[in-house]
Amino acid sequence: MTRNTPKIPRTQSAGTCALILTLLLSLTGVAIAADVEREQRLVTELEASLFDGELQRLSAGKVTFTAVELRPDSTAVRGSIILLHGRGVHADWPDNIGPLRMALAQNGWHTLSLQMPVLEKSAKYFDYLAILPEAFPRIEAGIKHLLTGGHRPIVLLAHSCGAHMAMAWLEATAGRHVDAFIGIGMGATDYRQPMQRPFPFATLKIPVLDIYGSEDYPSVHRLAPIRLEKIQLGGHLGSAQVVVDGADHDFTAYTSAMAQPISRWLDSLTF
Repeated sequence: MTRNTPKIPRTQSAGTCALILTLLLSLTGVAIAADVEREQRLVTELEASLFDGELQRLSAGKVTFTAVELRPDSTAVRGSIILLHGRGVHADWPDNIGPLRMALAQNGWHTLSLQMPVLEKSAKYFDYLAILPEAFPRIEAGIKHLLTGGHRPIVLLAHSCGAHMAMAWLEATAGRHVDAFIGIGMGATDYRQPMQRPFPFATLKIPVLDIYGSEDYPSVHRLAPIRLEKIQLGGHLGSAQVVVDGADHDFTAYTSAMAQPISRWLDSLTF
């Protein structure tokens, strides 16, 4: 990927963009509040089943939330990865984000999996648009935690709805303090609910990996050429798009098949 675009200056902070989005959604009559009780139930489930890693309580403004931190056994730590899970699950979900964070730690990466805001079980993509700004301070808190510990470079990795949250944050901040981004199953929406947030990759100056399954949702496949075009406009030679043969949206039973190309891609980067 050789095409370069001029750097676009950032004129709004993450907080300002989050406030604008929140106000716009308020005017449409959308209820803007994550389901705190459901999140706590999910965290309780996480705590009961956690095998590898250490629970952390991080502060994001007035909210304190849970994260799972795992330090690699290797003394040669390659960097750190913040992981954002998908819709309505927890930070150690056994189908994907849980085994993925452990696989990456085995490859020498310090991982920090954040519990993201959730809504009721029946909530759809349009419902989650209202709470995208609630993810911003959590991502910032995760970055601050890693920076305080001297864990660089920092890679942001997000799956499904977590990718929507990550992309909104990237759009608002241009990826401040993040050295690479990995999006898994990006562009997933619900029936007759098209994407409302743009793919921000054309304005990013960090490498981007777009990875999805051959059996992923139709919306993810349909938008793949658009995502690739935006990534190429960003101009970073390390950026790539990868399809994992046989994998569905959640990468059920395909965690290793997902971890391998991610690890190879990370190996190819020079931070």
